[in-house]
Amino acid sequence: MSTKQKRILIGIIAALALITAMVVMILFNRVAMNPEGTIGNTAGNLNNSGLFCEYNGNVYFSNTFDGGSLYAMSTAETDIRRLNTLQVQNILAGGKYLYYFQTGSTSTTGFGQVQGMKSFDRCDLNGKGTTALTKDVVVAGQLVDNYLYLLTSTNAGPSFYKVKIDNTDKTALTSTAINPACAQDGIIYYNGTETDHYLYALNTDGDTVSEVWAGNLWYPVLSGDYVYYMDVANNYRLCRYSLSQNVVEVLTNDRVDCFNVGNGFIYYQKNGNAPQLICMRTDGTNAFVLAEGNYTDINMTSQYVYFRAFDDEITIYHSSIGSNTYTSFTAAFDAIPVK
Repeated sequence: MSTKQKRILIGIIAALALITAMVVMILFNRVAMNPEGTIGNTAGNLNNSGLFCEYNGNVYFSNTFDGGSLYAMSTAETDIRRLNTLQVQNILAGGKYLYYFQTGSTSTTGFGQVQGMKSFDRCDLNGKGTTALTKDVVVAGQLVDNYLYLLTSTNAGPSFYKVKIDNTDKTALTSTAINPACAQDGIIYYNGTETDHYLYALNTDGDTVSEVWAGNLWYPVLSGDYVYYMDVANNYRLCRYSLSQNVVEVLTNDRVDCFNVGNGFIYYQKNGNAPQLICMRTDGTNAFVLAEGNYTDINMTSQYVYFRAFDDEITIYHSSIGSNTYTSFTAAFDAIPVK
């Protein structure tokens, strides 16, 4: 082989090596799309700050004992581990990724992680590979298939838009305050906030809006045939509306501050001179007081309900679904790594 031929061969090999490296880099950085029907979290959790999110046998949560750092565990509360030290809320999960609004950093983070700024992020299910998708202040966000629907706060007022999970195809939808928390089968259900409080449906296949019911509701949560909601016109009592029967049922006449629905139960915070955290069946029967006092951030998984006292931003309490007792979630405190 002549010297010229050797040089040509070396050039070809070098070019092929460069092309291979570029292809590998592109494939490595490519964001995997989600399975059809993906929904990031339940409406009840997201309406309560989205501090817990159950996905594929794991629960991802904001450990307020550790400054709100991102943790994971089994649904039975075993194998509790810290994923990163970002202070998170509005946790979503789907496919190979987690998404969350991070409001700061609790300590020094690893190389490549976002530090010291508010942003809405995507990361791997192990908490690594954090990527900031937007620095907008996210009021509420939901994952529907391969798009994030985000309600953000700006100096000019609310902004509601969608963006693909690979941070492309950002599309402004409206300047109306739409809470995207309640989503099912590609449809986002939300209450009006401007001229009325009707129930509306946003079909994410084309992002078209239709009126579902001319009610007067707040924080709709869809479960089966029913939409659970706070009745604005009647002191925010808790009701449910049957989509198929067009019938309203009053579940309690208590004034409700916040609530969550799941696994056949409703948990709600009763407002008034004698505030209480109350549990009842989804038809309003068998109500009992779980805890005396003011509680907030009621989050549910398949096995537990989690909540915290209104005047305590650190302590997490938990109770088995349907149980009439609760305790401090000390295992989350014990899982904090020793410095």
